[in-house]
Amino acid sequence: MDSSETTKAQSNDKQFYQNVIVMRHGDRADNFEPFWVSTAARPWDPHIVEEGRVRAFCTGRRLRANLGFPIDRIFVSPFLRCIQTAYEVVSALCSVDDDPTVMSSDAVVSLDPSKVKVSIEYGLCEMLNREAIRHNMAPKDGDFGFVTSELEALLPAGTVDSSVKQVYDQLPQWEETVAGARERYAQVIKALADKYPFENLLLVTHGEGVGVSVSAFLKDVTVYEVDYCAYTELRRPISGDNESFTAGDFEVLTNPVQSGISYLPASATNAGDNE
Repeated sequence: MDSSETTKAQSNDKQFYQNVIVMRHGDRADNFEPFWVSTAARPWDPHIVEEGRVRAFCTGRRLRANLGFPIDRIFVSPFLRCIQTAYEVVSALCSVDDDPTVMSSDAVVSLDPSKVKVSIEYGLCEMLNREAIRHNMAPKDGDFGFVTSELEALLPAGTVDSSVKQVYDQLPQWEETVAGARERYAQVIKALADKYPFENLLLVTHGEGVGVSVSAFLKDVTVYEVDYCAYTELRRPISGDNESFTAGDFEVLTNPVQSGISYLPASATNAGDNE
């Protein structure tokens, strides 16, 4: 049964669980190639290194093998590191021959693009402030230079759904606050889930977005580290149909020991601040 048939079957049930995976991009070049920034045409938009491609592909394979449900749609931040991460994940999810010796998309012989649909979502972008992008690295004219059609061309052929209406059809304003960015991530996760209540989603975003996917739905915790390609698994009950549905609260299924996301009860971090 392909993902569309699965979705149809689920939407006809009285209740089922919608799953949303929120994942960080792979290893970014400017953290591994110290001189890259000095010669880069777009220093605010690093690519992922080869280790990041391998990590992303292997994470995609792990999702395919272990989730127990299909990913129907993928939404991606417009930053290059997220686009390249999504390319590797999609290649792993859609590979016709799931060869365990293959470590990146380079060695994938054939893809089945009908398995998943991919779209760009500007609301999943990096925090647009000096906390995330050093001021001297940001474009001086405020134009980050993202063109949706050009970004879509970087994704696996046949997987792009360009008909999707974005939650954010443009980037937030530069110098958004950290609190504002966190509110944005929480809003976009919820909006995308509500838009496709009978589909399972994968959101490829940035470390802060993954952190919010824990802290917004698992109350009173503080996320202090998110590894490359770490991901959160969210689940909520859905009842009804596409015309009228009722959604329960998201449950965070992420295991901090295994997920690459480290967090503590907020009370513990507050106690540390008072010492």
